Amino acid sequence: MFRRAIPFGASRNVHFGVRHKSGGGRRPKKKIYHRVAELDRVMELRKKPLMILHLTSLIQSQPHHSPLFLRDLEKNVGFVRKWAFMALIDKHPSVFRVAGTPPSVSLTARARTLAQEEAHARASMESLLVTNLRKLLMLCVDCKLPLQTLELVGPQLGLPSDFKDCLVPKYPQFFAVRPFRGRDCLLLEDWDSTLAVTARETRLSQEGVVDLKANGDRRKVNISRDGNYLGPFAFKMNFPAGFRPNVGYLKHLERWQKLEFPSPYLNARRFDAADPKARKRSVAVIHELLSLTMEKRMTSAQLEAFHAECLLPSQLLLCLIKHQGIFYLTNKGERSSVFLKDAYFGSNLIDKCPLLQFYDKFMALCGRGNIDLCDNKNSLPAIV
Repeated sequence: MFRRAIPFGASRNVHFGVRHKSGGGRRPKKKIYHRVAELDRVMELRKKPLMILHLTSLIQSQPHHSPLFLRDLEKNVGFVRKWAFMALIDKHPSVFRVAGTPPSVSLTARARTLAQEEAHARASMESLLVTNLRKLLMLCVDCKLPLQTLELVGPQLGLPSDFKDCLVPKYPQFFAVRPFRGRDCLLLEDWDSTLAVTARETRLSQEGVVDLKANGDRRKVNISRDGNYLGPFAFKMNFPAGFRPNVGYLKHLERWQKLEFPSPYLNARRFDAADPKARKRSVAVIHELLSLTMEKRMTSAQLEAFHAECLLPSQLLLCLIKHQGIFYLTNKGERSSVFLKDAYFGSNLIDKCPLLQFYDKFMALCGRGNIDLCDNKNSLPAIV
């Protein structure tokens, strides 16, 4: 989707065919989409951990806790990827142990002990998952979502693969599964207005900004070079290095930051899509969708899956490009992805859920250094 629409090159800046108007015989300039190397690096840093965690899951899923025969590895990961996994096993003897005839791979005693903590991490996340799932359904126009869509985004939300059988039935007061137009959908049974608060509003409340009046102070405000403003309807901006907005752009951005807009949790059918307030609300909906994920990002396919359910902009790609101070698109990795920029400090996710903390702790076994530069008090201690 985004991969075809944005032909990212190897250079830092990406040029689009859309041109600025210019006069005086000057050649019009192409719009430039600036790369963010730190967020591109996130995609590179997660390749090896994903493979290690995948192989660990394969070993743990063997019946009767038996080891995984190397000859059976191809059945699970394919012929080509088998060799990458074989190299991974060889490079990490602190995690994987090869023995026996025919050779089989198992977890080392230390890795096996640590892997058992994953169940505790997932159990501690259950209340958060239920809350986020309720908020996700509240964002949808009819408070329902096809199970097929939930299965697509489930890994990003932290949902277990069998959430339909192990999680949903435990909370009949919140969820129900019913067929709708030939597809099974998850429906919200109980609307809770206390949950209709966005991550953006929560951050502003913590900063003491949410109670400010949008039009209460009419003094001239100096234009901020970074696009950030104090106000109840403002988004946190983080422009990429090399982006040099002119005064006209910043004045327009200031007006947009001050523009009031309806809550993302109100039904989108109530608003005219052409209204500037409704267009800003669409940005808030995307912001909230990304905020509900574990890593504050989605692949382009996952975000597109919410197009009809949340009435996202028809030109979603252009919306994301226009607001590059809020979102970042990258084609690094196997699939193009959309990041929520204010959730990251450099390459590091600021707030990590218990499951991500467990993953960090497990990856410390592989000698992976702690790259988290944030003061995250909730982080699990690294293994020495």
